[in-house]
Amino acid sequence: MVKRSVVVAGHKTSVSLEDAFWHALKDIARERSVSLRSLVAEIDANRRGGNLSSAVRLHVLDHYRRRAGAAAATQR
Repeated sequence: MVKRSVVVAGHKTSVSLEDAFWHALKDIARERSVSLRSLVAEIDANRRGGNLSSAVRLHVLDHYRRRAGAAAATQR
């Protein structure tokens, strides 16, 4: 578990994630050509309860589920 500080909506907060989630989050930000800070701010703005760390994990999971679904659809 790695805890990092990020600035979201003008305030500093910490997010604790496993290394695999940090790497995936950075990859998603790179794919979208946005900063990690911007991506985390977007996730924070769209979360429906729960803490930010959980929201980030769910965002990463949803991203890869959508990608897997799209890949499966093209193989049909």
